[in-house]
Amino acid sequence: MRHPSDCAALTRRTLLEGSAATGLLLAAGLPAAAASATAAPAPAPAPLPKIALRLTINAEERAAELDPRTTLLDALRNHLALPGSKKGCDHGQCGACTVLVNGRRINACLTLAAMHEGDEITTIEGLADGDDLHPMQAAFIERDGFQCGYCTPGQICSAVAMLREAEAGWPSHATADVSAGTPALTDEEIRERMSGNICRCAAYPNIVAAIRDVVGRA
Repeated sequence: MRHPSDCAALTRRTLLEGSAATGLLLAAGLPAAAASATAAPAPAPAPLPKIALRLTINAEERAAELDPRTTLLDALRNHLALPGSKKGCDHGQCGACTVLVNGRRINACLTLAAMHEGDEITTIEGLADGDDLHPMQAAFIERDGFQCGYCTPGQICSAVAMLREAEAGWPSHATADVSAGTPALTDEEIRERMSGNICRCAAYPNIVAAIRDVVGRA
């Protein structure tokens, strides 16, 4: 009759031998091959049906058939040949994709195209009147309010909407007296109201100067 300690030693020995054998099999890839041979392939997800949309963009009605998950930004750039709105962070943090919807600025990367049937959408391509630049576009050129130019379409669209917000009396975090009606667009006010638009080239002083010029001409 075996002593209990002999059983314990045998159990430990068996465990070590089994572990070593398992390690060799794993190193040789045998379990993976066996699993791949026996596992059933995952079924491919069924594609979502496309939806027909009619969007009013830059005062022109445009038709498109899109995956319902398509963002407004991707619809503009990839389906409607309007690449002026830029894809920067794709998380609504840089402002490069800013467009105007019913006169208000939004991040086009954070909204679905399907949500905007019936809305008036304006992109950077729609601000000029033919060959006549929008005053904000002209001011950015005069003040050299850009370097690489990647963020410039979003900066200009945001600035145009920002002036409308100020004219409507909307206060900002920098507004000292929110009951004073139309806030004075000081440099501090302009910087605060444009803080959602990032310029990696740091052309901020010239951007502020361009906006200030448009305010002075209004």
